[in-house]
Amino acid sequence: MYFSRLATYFERIEGKSSRLEITQILAELFNELNAEEIGQTVYLLQGRVAPLFEKTEFGMAEKTVIKSIVSSLNIDRPYFEKENRRLGDVGKTVEEFKKQYVSFEEKEMTINEVFLELERLAKSSGDGSNDIKVGILSGLIRQLDSKSCRFLVRIPQGMMRLGFSDMTIIDAYSWALCGSKQFRPEIEAAYHVRPDLGYIGRLIKEKGMEGIKKVTPHIFTPIIMMRAERLSSGEEIVKQLGECAVEPKYDGFRLQIHYSKKLNEVRLYSRNLEDVTLMYPDVVEGVKNEIHADEIIIEGEAIGYNPQIDQFLPFQETVQRKRKYDIEEKAREIPLKLFVFELLYNSGASFINEPFTKRREKLESVIDVQNNPKQNTIIIAPHTLLSDAARIEKTFDEAIADGLEGIIAKKLDGTYRPGARGWNWIKFKRSYSSKIHDTVDCLVMGYDTGKGKRTDFGIGAFLVGVYDEKEEVYKTVSKIGTGLTDEEWREMKKRCNKLQTKTKPAQYAIDKTMEVDMWVAPGIVVEIKADEITQSPNHTALFALRFPRLVRFRDDKSITDVTSFSEISALYTKQEA
Repeated sequence: MYFSRLATYFERIEGKSSRLEITQILAELFNELNAEEIGQTVYLLQGRVAPLFEKTEFGMAEKTVIKSIVSSLNIDRPYFEKENRRLGDVGKTVEEFKKQYVSFEEKEMTINEVFLELERLAKSSGDGSNDIKVGILSGLIRQLDSKSCRFLVRIPQGMMRLGFSDMTIIDAYSWALCGSKQFRPEIEAAYHVRPDLGYIGRLIKEKGMEGIKKVTPHIFTPIIMMRAERLSSGEEIVKQLGECAVEPKYDGFRLQIHYSKKLNEVRLYSRNLEDVTLMYPDVVEGVKNEIHADEIIIEGEAIGYNPQIDQFLPFQETVQRKRKYDIEEKAREIPLKLFVFELLYNSGASFINEPFTKRREKLESVIDVQNNPKQNTIIIAPHTLLSDAARIEKTFDEAIADGLEGIIAKKLDGTYRPGARGWNWIKFKRSYSSKIHDTVDCLVMGYDTGKGKRTDFGIGAFLVGVYDEKEEVYKTVSKIGTGLTDEEWREMKKRCNKLQTKTKPAQYAIDKTMEVDMWVAPGIVVEIKADEITQSPNHTALFALRFPRLVRFRDDKSITDVTSFSEISALYTKQEA
């Protein structure tokens, strides 16, 4: 397919707000593409040339894109920038100028040709790479038509924002196969094991649903991590699980570790699939020295450790290890210990569909079991088999006394369910200072500009929401204007600036009374503590957080980890009288 035809599909999608209509347009597009094109197109829809978990970034700010445009069209930069401010969109601005530009180089280019050039752009690095990037983008602008250029220049900026999520693409895959969402559950399950939409699209195109059914874990492709349900008493846990394995719930960085002994390579992935390998060299060395497997995927929680006093550190100190600079120095100052609690894959065999007891048995066979923090970096999380509610409560109290978040109870015959929240895992957390047993993970949806002192910050309140799984939209639960330090307000504004958008994202359900000055595209997850959940006619989730305050930014969580509508309903029902 020519890129110019793909641009007409982008334009059709851009003009739609209905998720069903977008799904049907995508399905129509996917049916026109071959296997190679469908993979490339899906990455371009995400503003990328590789899966989200790969560190292939364009590294082009708007000013560099503008430099490419004015160079390719040989126009006055101040004049272009003036028109860009008027139109408010680099894509539309270059389209207008391109309509007036006569180029003998203009020609039809295929999706594959454009993709390979953008891939070359993204992979350019080192001295002179910025000039190479400008040259590649300039060349594409000269060759493509005006409409194609509108979308082309948005891709390196990550500004496609066509108003749909990964789940819409999954629905479109199903729709392309059968004209409905019938195959969504199977495709989504495969995506949770191999979260690479390009790979999934190519597989469907080549092998249909038979190929999807055979998807298994793949080393160095992160698996979307399983999530736990919430309960607030030992009695409820026993009623749900009977005898179960009870583990401490650590408050650190959840990591998924991929290790190939043959390649001598370790990669660490965060909960939101970010490759964080370079940040934690001590964990990498620990894996190489203490894991006995040819190829393995495991999960654990990394916690800061003070060897002088033989004590684990609170999250506020552990979080200092999440950095891109002075890594070695910080590793010596705050060494990490990794408490491993899951095995998902080992030497060609998937363990995600095996019961917990079998996964645990295999895990213990591949890790040194001294469990001595002074000697080992990799430690197996301890667990106890319990069926008595009082003993579960006592174990919880001991965990709290040790400074942990609480406990996790696991169903003995339960499988590991990638990306799912289910009763195979139950987390028991409790705060005694308010009616709510737990914090709420919310998505930042937009903000109001500041007044008074906060004029300097440029932000005075921010709107947050939870996820409605049935309607597949984010619904509001609070507009937060207090409870942040000056530093936190500045950090919030900095993060919002990167995702600011002029129009309300299509996946947001907002009451008019809660509209904000500036919208923010999905991307910022925050942990919120509140004294109570109340019913609310103004918030679209029908609930509101009373006296909300920011606990922390959850960079380790993706937008799919946001608290769900059903969870907030359950928290409302279970809060203490």
